[in-house]
Order: sequence, then structure tokens, then C-alpha cells
Amino acid sequence: MTKFNFEENSHRRFNPLTNSWVLCSPHRTKRPWKGQKEVNDNELLPDYDPECYLCPGNSRVQGDKNPQYENTFVFNNDFAAIKTDQPEYLEQSEDKFSSLLRVEGVRGECKVMCFSPKHNVTIAEMSEDAILHIIQSWIKIYREMSTKSFINYIQIFENKGSLMGCSNPHPHCQIWCTESIPEEPTKELISMKNYYEKNHSCLLCDYIHLETIKLKHKPRVVCENNSFICLTPFWAIWPYETMIISKSHIISLLDLENGDNGNILQDLVNIIRRITCRYDNVFECSFPYSMGIHQAPVDDKDHANDSHLHLHFYPALLRSPTIKKFFVGYELLAEPQRDLTPEQAADKLKHCSEIHYKRT
Repeated sequence: MTKFNFEENSHRRFNPLTNSWVLCSPHRTKRPWKGQKEVNDNELLPDYDPECYLCPGNSRVQGDKNPQYENTFVFNNDFAAIKTDQPEYLEQSEDKFSSLLRVEGVRGECKVMCFSPKHNVTIAEMSEDAILHIIQSWIKIYREMSTKSFINYIQIFENKGSLMGCSNPHPHCQIWCTESIPEEPTKELISMKNYYEKNHSCLLCDYIHLETIKLKHKPRVVCENNSFICLTPFWAIWPYETMIISKSHIISLLDLENGDNGNILQDLVNIIRRITCRYDNVFECSFPYSMGIHQAPVDDKDHANDSHLHLHFYPALLRSPTIKKFFVGYELLAEPQRDLTPEQAADKLKHCSEIHYKRT
């Protein structure tokens, strides 16, 4: 028999963070594409849009007027998915069928953060000074919301591009602060806790050691600096999925301001700019993605052994600016599946420039 080839033969990869599997079918990249093609979001936008409800000085839907902000601007979401003031939900029965129709009330707060007063820029096109303001605002919100007794988790995320459901091109992210710890972070917390109890070490610390020390050719590392590494995880689902992981064992954004960590805050700024710029250079377009920060909950429990600060980037594009990855059929009914291997994706991203292409 011929030797197994990871770039030609189907195989499954295990995700230790979520205790799940992904099917990898690298030979499918050769198939012709006659399916759906998306509209490229690469249009030129003005610095200021008088019709945009996120631009400085403009009014939002419910009448509040934005200040003439110069860096970031944070406000309570006018259409929040979770509310603070609502009645407590009480279970109605406790018979054997109640476990089939379980409900929990959820309180919380939802915020929107504008990254810049400019309507026509993305993080990939911002200076590191401008990105620093963004991260400092994330830290401030994490600290403030962690003091609220009914808030136990703070999820910061950005949907970039209409392909990822973003309804306004003005650069912004959202922060959902919830009473419950959401499903995906919960999976990671459980997996990391179990790993620590078995190995007496951090799952992501060990994974970084594997990718950067034991594997000297670093097949999945895209870029790195003194404090962070950006790689395509071995178990990645999305075609150009990456993770930014802190090299030192820090558990939340608050650790970035610890004087003992030196330039770690600036290093996070640097690695975010570099990977977002590389994304845009893959197909020379404003590359759509969903980005989210996973870090320690704020539930007053010790998370030193089950948390490690990291950022997930889930980009949707597969072959070109107009061809996306769909999660349908087998992915919905069986398990996630990808065509491009993480190693192939990493190699492509490694060769992308960190100087942003010029939009025309």
C-alpha cells in the first residue's frame, strides 16, 4: 500500500478544546465549483456617511445622538439580545418530563463598540496606535462588567463583512455580558479543566509548546512575536481559521496590564494587525470573518487552570472573494468537514504580505 498522505487522504482530526471531531477531505479542493457566488464587499466607502447610525455626530434609530468621538465609542446596544431588567423565570413542574423542556432565564447587557470615527476602515487598515485604543477599551469594559453581580461571562466578538451577517460596514464589535456562561466557552472550560487534572499542565500552553518547540518546522504557525502566536489550529474547521494564543499563561485581558508582562499589550496589538492584514491579502479583498475572545469567566471562581487567553478567527471564504464555505448537509447532520488542510491554509497565509493592499 502507498503511504498515507494528509494532503490527499480523508481523515478526522480531534479538537481537544471542545472534545469534538472534524472530517478533513483535502482531495475535494480539486472539484469544480458551479455553486453560489457572493457579492464582493470591496466597494470604496467615504470617511463619513451621514446615513450611518455609528458615525460621529449622527443619530441612532431610537434617537440617541453619537458624540464626536475621536477613537473608540461604546454604547448600550439599542436592540440588545439580553436585558438586565426582566422577571425571574420559575420552573413550573419537576416531573420526569421537565428535563425535556428545560428553560433558564438569562439577564445581561449588550454593548456596541465603534473601533474608529472613520466609516471606511477595518482593523487591517488601522495603525497600531488605533488598535491599541480598541484593546484598551476591551479591557475597560471587561473590568467594569466583571463588578456586576449578575454578570458571569463577557463575550467580545466582531463580525466583519456582510457575508458574516454584519449589517453596517462601520468598523465595530459587540460585547455580550451574560448571567450564564455560553455553550462554546463552557466546552473549552471543561476540556481544559479535565486536561489539567490529568496532566497537571495547561492544554493551550502544551499545544503552543508542541507547535513551536517540538515541531521545529512549525507547519501551522502563521506569525508570532514575543508574547503571542497566530496559527491555524490542527483541528480547524473553517478554511482559513486561525487562533491567536498568548505564549505565557494569562487568563484574561486584565493580565495584559500587569507590569510583569512587559510589552504584552503592544504585542497583542501587533499580532492582530498582522493577521487581519494577511487575511485581506489572501484574495486582495476585505476578508470577512467572525472573531471572538475566549478568556476567564467573571463568576468569582478560580480559573487559573481552566482558562488561557486566546482569540478565534473564523473566516468564511474558501476559494476566492466570492466563494464561501457552507456548513450544510453532512456538516449539519453529521460533523464539521473541511477541504483545505490547516497546513495548506497556514502556508498560504504565511506567504501573504503584512502590508495592506490598496483598495480600488
